[in-house]
Amino acid sequence: MFLLADLDVVMLSRIQFALTIMFHYLFPPLTIGIGVVLVYLEGQYLRTREPIYEQAARFWTKIFAVNFAIGVATGIVMEFEFGTNWATYSRFVGDVFGSALAAEGIFAFFLESGFLAVLVFGWDKVSPRFHFFAALMVSLGSIFSSIWITVANSWQQTPAGHHIVPMMRDGKPWVVNGEVIRRAEITDFWAMVFNPSSMNRLVHVWLGCFILGAAFVMSISAWYLLKEKHHEFAKRSFTGGLWLATVSSLAMLVSGHFQAHKVYETQPAKLAAFEAHFKTGPADMSIIGFPDEKTETVRGNIAIPGGLSMLLFNDPDASVIGLDRFREEDRPPVAISFFSYHIMIGIGVFFIGITVLATVLRLRDSLFQRRWLMWVFVWAVIPAFIANEAGWVAAEVGRQPWIVYPPFETTETGERLINDAGQFVYKEQDGLRTTKAVSAAITAEQVVGSIIMFAAIYILLFIVWVYVLHQKIKAGPEEVVTEVTTDKAGGALGAAGARVEHRESLTDAKKK
Repeated sequence: MFLLADLDVVMLSRIQFALTIMFHYLFPPLTIGIGVVLVYLEGQYLRTREPIYEQAARFWTKIFAVNFAIGVATGIVMEFEFGTNWATYSRFVGDVFGSALAAEGIFAFFLESGFLAVLVFGWDKVSPRFHFFAALMVSLGSIFSSIWITVANSWQQTPAGHHIVPMMRDGKPWVVNGEVIRRAEITDFWAMVFNPSSMNRLVHVWLGCFILGAAFVMSISAWYLLKEKHHEFAKRSFTGGLWLATVSSLAMLVSGHFQAHKVYETQPAKLAAFEAHFKTGPADMSIIGFPDEKTETVRGNIAIPGGLSMLLFNDPDASVIGLDRFREEDRPPVAISFFSYHIMIGIGVFFIGITVLATVLRLRDSLFQRRWLMWVFVWAVIPAFIANEAGWVAAEVGRQPWIVYPPFETTETGERLINDAGQFVYKEQDGLRTTKAVSAAITAEQVVGSIIMFAAIYILLFIVWVYVLHQKIKAGPEEVVTEVTTDKAGGALGAAGARVEHRESLTDAKKK
């Protein structure tokens, strides 16, 4: 039996935030990805006027709304955690995050939620063109939201457009336990927005969202095809998801290449942890293995010789900075970084393979006869979820022990300064260590209690989410009213009555 007081409050707070944000992140990628598919389906309906596209759009709108609602509910929790568990961090980044999150609310959330009502409830109340416009605005709103969240997170990885100042109380610097409390203040808003890593990371995040949303659509569509239900609807939906997934998977390969270059440029310790590259020199690219930090080796390693050097410098013999160039207290955890990174990469390669194969077969009009491949797509949504989560784990664990990454000390000529041991030195006063970012007032007992409470609530939410999705998938797409007969005497009321009678007849037919 252990005492809760003996547990590390910092680690418990990190576990709590990881659990809440990883659960929340099940939903935003889905809404972003499904939103793009919705725009495609409604655009096809406007172009062709085929009712099957409207039927598909109606069905996926319901799925979108469910994910949006739970995503909003789970996202609110993290706002509170900034204040309860991470007060020091909130003070440090408040000026930066305040502007970014305010921009998200103004330019993204209001846009998305405002047009969501039209998207969900406006099918029979607005014109098809305006409904398409609403779908486009909702999709753009979800994408805009991701912009500001990613900008804020990227600033933590590669801060820019700010300076560090002491917090003042009664006209004097605020001192706690002999330390001056510092905060980052924006000096250049656009430099903060376009910080060195934000655009690369944003494209990478979008592509991950598109792949997940498309995989979700293809999973349900493939299930219908295997069960020989809603055949035409499933074919059109699957095709839309397949185009998006194929393009995004191939683009992810290019994005990952540029992302690796940027990480090496700005956070070389992180990339060294990703590849368990302990000694500076020519670097292999690991495919699979088990990093051992004690012996500084990768056991059972299967690797491409000189692969990392080739990726970064187009030279298999080029020297790559290893973890030996960093003090032990400045190194990220290697095992978690290594495994999460390689899981993400492996799943990415898997998606390139299955989507390219499926695209070729679709162009040959022989895809939907390959039942084994349809079963692959039914289950492929699970690795798509895992890859999105693993990518964030790699990014966040890889920047440890810093919650706000500091710049390197440099010489007068701009070169990175090294100490007597040949290791890089950080400007620690311009960053923030994770161990110093937690609230001073919380206890281990309180954090454990909140973890248990959140776990119980999120389990219930997950059950509700799965149940609602199951019910909607089981019900399938609704029949679409294609024509309504009106007469001069009846006018709009006559049209409405005819629509109701038509729906009632469809309901009676289903019951029989």
